Amino acid sequence: MKEQGIGNREQGIDLADAGLGRFAGPVLILAAAAVAVAPQLVRGDSCGHDFDFHLVSWFDCLNAWRHGIPYPHWTPSANFGAGEPRFVFYPPLTWMLGAALGIVLPWTLVPIALTWVLLAGTGLATRALALEVFKDGGLDDGFATLAGCAAPFSGYALFCAYERSAFGELTGGFWIPLLLLFALRVRWDGNAMESIWRRAFDGSAFPLALVVAGAWLSNVPVGIMACYLLAAVAPAASLLTRSWAPVLRAAVAVAIGIGLAGVYLVPAAWEQRWVDIRQAIGDPGEMIENSWLFASHANPLLREHDVELRRVSIVAVAMIALALGGVLVSWLRRRRLADEPSGPEASLFRRNDFWIPLALIPAGILLLQLPISLPVWNLLPKLRLLQFPWRWLVALEAPMAIFAAAAIWPGRSIRRWRRFAIGSICALIFLGTTIYSGMAFFQVCDDEDAVRPMVDAYRSGAGFEGTDEYEPPGADNSMVATGLPFACLVSDPSVVLGAIPTGEAAGSAQPAWDAAQDSCEATYPQAAGLPGDGYGQSDARGNTSPETLRMAAVTPRAGFLIIRLRSYPAWRVTVNGRGISAMPARDDGLMAVPVTQGAVELTFDWTVTPDAIAGRWVSIVALVLLIAAWFTERSLRDPRKVGRPL
Repeated sequence: MKEQGIGNREQGIDLADAGLGRFAGPVLILAAAAVAVAPQLVRGDSCGHDFDFHLVSWFDCLNAWRHGIPYPHWTPSANFGAGEPRFVFYPPLTWMLGAALGIVLPWTLVPIALTWVLLAGTGLATRALALEVFKDGGLDDGFATLAGCAAPFSGYALFCAYERSAFGELTGGFWIPLLLLFALRVRWDGNAMESIWRRAFDGSAFPLALVVAGAWLSNVPVGIMACYLLAAVAPAASLLTRSWAPVLRAAVAVAIGIGLAGVYLVPAAWEQRWVDIRQAIGDPGEMIENSWLFASHANPLLREHDVELRRVSIVAVAMIALALGGVLVSWLRRRRLADEPSGPEASLFRRNDFWIPLALIPAGILLLQLPISLPVWNLLPKLRLLQFPWRWLVALEAPMAIFAAAAIWPGRSIRRWRRFAIGSICALIFLGTTIYSGMAFFQVCDDEDAVRPMVDAYRSGAGFEGTDEYEPPGADNSMVATGLPFACLVSDPSVVLGAIPTGEAAGSAQPAWDAAQDSCEATYPQAAGLPGDGYGQSDARGNTSPETLRMAAVTPRAGFLIIRLRSYPAWRVTVNGRGISAMPARDDGLMAVPVTQGAVELTFDWTVTPDAIAGRWVSIVALVLLIAAWFTERSLRDPRKVGRPL
């Protein structure tokens, strides 16, 4: 009776832990993500490499929404008001999420809030994966929560958050664990007679397709890594289960997921010929060959690149070593427990093969950081678009956290004080990692790059620098002058507008225009637009909307109107109601519209090109297939069967 009473008390504790863990685990992960962003709460935003790019995208997206454009394509503030097709080529989820946060939060808090959301998502997705990995074993929810808390502090996540402000890439910490979860989990009972369709469509194909779509709509490198990772783990799962079901599930999910993202992917792929997209991978600092672990170069142009490479190489070695160490300890525990006839921890390593595909990930990522892997980078399609081999570290965050937690977390039979002690030690490590990242990776904002000056510059209509890979072919962003009027009448369409500043401003290569230069025979403003740009002030650019521009003028003679608008085939240009099909090219990429003497009415309307229509139809068809997959899984899944890992 005494032993029975003790057993009941132990069972009661476990049940209480399970009930509490359902809420306490996610809450702890949210708190851990808050700790990870604490340096920004104290010191302000970290202006990493991509900070300005994302901030301006949020401004322009919110402005487009307030002008009634739900899915904008053109960013009018780039290139100092001349714009660029940034939203055609950069995936929409992060710039839409940043703009949405800008509706409810001050702009100074939006980058911090978005970082917290993405780090918290990383932890929650890792916890879900960990629960699936060891749900038949002897480790409780505390192990999964520890793994979820560890993922945001993996090193690479904080490097992306502070050093790079790579919000798109941070989404990979959320999508990759979910990809592994739905690709590897098994929900059939092991019956060899069960059909391959029932095994493949066991309730995982539908969410896996959504994950693939989410990865592509968040970040192109994340989408590429997701597909190649799925191509690697699905065959491994097939070998372990002796079934083609995981491969079939992955193939269906990839086809539907990429199709769902077709509304973005088809125009982005087709319209690359309309911009200088090769600059994204043509710079020496963005070539795979120059970014192996701890590489050093004599080229002075790569000096800053090598400094960053050394930092991320240290992060990579630490993460890979921790992941492989966790795998080794887990394997040794498996060997030690293999001969035990019973016990909850024995079942963990005896029946669960889920850890095998996860254990191969750190080894594969290590190989991709070394020069020996160059043939792989050259042979696999689009893999070089990752630009840096160390981007694969985003796929290591969840496996590293899970194996590290599995190596140190005691089983349910161990006294609870040991779990508390381990959790406390880990909390101190996480805090130390945050402090170190806040010192080593934090990027102090320059006066002009801080959020408030950026907001002021945006409201003034002065605009910002453009993105080189989105410039028209043959054009040069560095030749777009600042301070241009909307329209400038000239007789020579190739005339250079603006001059390089001298004196103290000579360090800036961007030319500046003013009326005293006499480069324009006459200047004209844009037609008045809506009474606001979404910030409580009139639109200094005078836009009717970011994708509909108007101008009316009386020209003293025939010539060309140089428009403060970059040339792009999606723009439909009309002069007095007649379309203009050809315009002379300029080195700065601005439009040079031929006009006659007298009254002139110009319109510039963004059009839905055939490739954009094709992308929408692809997404519609994929959505129909996704719904069909959902109904198929509902009809094939037997509710009496209990899910289990591999």
